Amino acid sequence: MAEKQEEPSNTQNGEPDNAEEGEEKKKKLKREDLPPFEIVTGERLPAMFFKFQFRNVEYSSGRNKTFLCYVLETQGKESATSRGYLEDEHAAAHAEMAFFNTILPKCDSSLRYNITWYVSSSPCVTCADRITETLKKNKNLRLTIMVGRLFMWEEAEMQAALKKMKSAGCKLRIMKPQDFEYVWQNFVEQEEGEEAKGFVPWEDIQENFQYYEEKLAEILH
Repeated sequence: MAEKQEEPSNTQNGEPDNAEEGEEKKKKLKREDLPPFEIVTGERLPAMFFKFQFRNVEYSSGRNKTFLCYVLETQGKESATSRGYLEDEHAAAHAEMAFFNTILPKCDSSLRYNITWYVSSSPCVTCADRITETLKKNKNLRLTIMVGRLFMWEEAEMQAALKKMKSAGCKLRIMKPQDFEYVWQNFVEQEEGEEAKGFVPWEDIQENFQYYEEKLAEILH
């Protein structure tokens, strides 16, 4: 993180004079109010991140970030489609929250929104509750979430939060091998100096998909 730089002062001892004191305090307050995290955005994520973060392993050791690839279709007088990805830099920020705060901060009641997320893991309880609230508030929004893994799915609170999402209209699915291939083709940048490569499934991709699909079915039944 870049080091904060002090605002220039006209006085010799570095203290602001009376005329500048009010403005100086305002600037300092704004700097201190900045959130202690960063959200990374872009159109394509590095291949090495995809191979590690999206892998649908049962035990996600070391995978403490959330990568969210999205397709946002807006339907109205002029339809439009946008896509990209979000990555949370620190535990204080979650990519799901960032989507609604930055990509779609407000829903126009005259438009319809069809959103598909491809996420490395399912949302935490707090993010799941935010998704539920957003869907209940905006009936013109349709959200499908494809996840590589289930996050803390054994916890009762987490299961309850996922059920609320379903009740609010969210379609929660486990990513199939074909979905990982779709993300690879549409959201992953090729490593520098290499020609475009096809998606190479890892050895247990189908078994792990079936494992998580069964767990999700048990939760949402």
